[in-house]
Amino acid sequence: MRNKTGTIKVKYEVRELDKVGAVSFVEQHHYSPVMPAITKHYLGFYLDSALVGVLTLGWGTRPRDTFKKMFPGFKDEVNKKTEDGKYIHPISNYYLEIGKMCMTDDMPRNSESQMMSATIRWLKDNHPKCLFLYTMADGIMGKCGYVYQASNFYFGDKYFTDVYLMENGEKLHPRTSKELCKENALFLKEKNDGRWDKLKRPEQVFWLTSDFMQKKGIKRISGYMFRYIYPLNKTAKKYLKPMPNLKEDAGIGKTTFDWFNQSYPKDVDLIWYDITDRKNKKKIPMPDFNLEVENMKYNKNKKVTLEKFF
Repeated sequence: MRNKTGTIKVKYEVRELDKVGAVSFVEQHHYSPVMPAITKHYLGFYLDSALVGVLTLGWGTRPRDTFKKMFPGFKDEVNKKTEDGKYIHPISNYYLEIGKMCMTDDMPRNSESQMMSATIRWLKDNHPKCLFLYTMADGIMGKCGYVYQASNFYFGDKYFTDVYLMENGEKLHPRTSKELCKENALFLKEKNDGRWDKLKRPEQVFWLTSDFMQKKGIKRISGYMFRYIYPLNKTAKKYLKPMPNLKEDAGIGKTTFDWFNQSYPKDVDLIWYDITDRKNKKKIPMPDFNLEVENMKYNKNKKVTLEKFF
């Protein structure tokens, strides 16, 4: 059905998928097949019994720390534990984060924003205690979050983050560079580099050094991440108000971000730097990442394939 603006209005049937079906769909339709580490729900979106979209909900690493950074007013509540050390309040009471979202290529314009609306309805029905739906737009990949903007999410802030651009064009997150960091430490040892003498163990190389990257054909790229949030009820929306300097109470804001007065980012706000040589930082166009599944070399242990699942 087409509305007054010319947009085709669709009504999805939303139901939870098994992991196998979700992973298979993501591998076919998402620009990056590397699955999030913590996934709680795999949602399938159906039209006339045909699967046309998948969205995953869960968290990134250290979800409680992520939430406390955004909402320090919840710090004591989120940290509260029982005598045996278990958290009293599940983190799903506070927020769920979008991990992957993708649709088939033949879906009409604005289908993703309608998919987002269906997700919000599903959350309200199935997680009534959850306060927020949270997500990030990956500026390094040229994404500034137009789907979230169209779905009336609030934009909180932007910050720089770094990734490695490998010699084969693959994008590697620093968290998954542990083996390369060990190789980097041995590289320093072989060079008789004074930096090696300061290491107590190879694991103390947390970031690849410039000379090692240049030898391996690796680049360190810096770009923006954009933070978005959607309050799932009126109480949650009150918490988006900035924390006052006075003593807190349950009816006022618990955040340090200015969610209500930020302008949405656009393509013109996207920026990339090559910081392989920290002394010679260079502004560059968007890197040409190679995200084809068959070309994966460094992310192969992170990519959840059907073969690995079985």
